[in-house]
Amino acid sequence: MSDTGLLSKETGTKGPGAPWRPLATRLFATLFLFWILLNGSLSIATLISGLVVAGVIAIFFARNLSFLSGFHLTPAGIGAALLFIGYFLKELVKANLALAKLVLTPALPVDPAIVKVRTKLTDPVGRLLLANAITLTPGTLTCEIKGEFLYVHWVVAQSTDIEVATQEIVAGFERYLEVMYG
Repeated sequence: MSDTGLLSKETGTKGPGAPWRPLATRLFATLFLFWILLNGSLSIATLISGLVVAGVIAIFFARNLSFLSGFHLTPAGIGAALLFIGYFLKELVKANLALAKLVLTPALPVDPAIVKVRTKLTDPVGRLLLANAITLTPGTLTCEIKGEFLYVHWVVAQSTDIEVATQEIVAGFERYLEVMYG
C-alpha cells in the first residue's frame, strides 16, 4: 500500500488503506437498504437518518470487517450463504443424534482416526469457515490446515482414504462455500 494517492495495482483504488474502501461501500449500501426495509418508509427523515447511521457504521467498522472482503456479495453468494446455514443446521442435528446414539450404545462402537481431507477452497476465510463448520459438527474436529489439506479427528472414521473422507466430511459444506468465496 502506498500513501501517495496513486492507483494501487492490487486493488485499483486510490490512497492509503484503499482495500477496505470497496468493503465500506458495500457495507454502507447494505445497511442503508436494510434501514429502509426495516422502516418501510421513503420519507426524507428516514432517508437522512439512514444515510447518517449507515455512513457512521461503515466508516468506523469497515476496516474490522476485512474478513468479509472475499465474500461474493451477489444474489448467488447470498443464496449460498443462506443454504450453507440451513445445511449446517441440518448436519448439526444429524450429527448430534448420531453421537447421542453412539454414546448410549453399551458397546460404544467408536473407531477414531485423524483423517486427511482435501479442500478446493483457496480463500483463507472460506477455509476457516469450512474448518469451523467441521469442528462445530459433533463427531469431527479440525486439528490442522496445511495448504489444500485439513486434518480432521473423526470419532467414527468410515474411511481413512482421502477421497472418501473428503466426500463424507467436506463436500456438503464446500459446495456452498465455493459459491460464497469462489
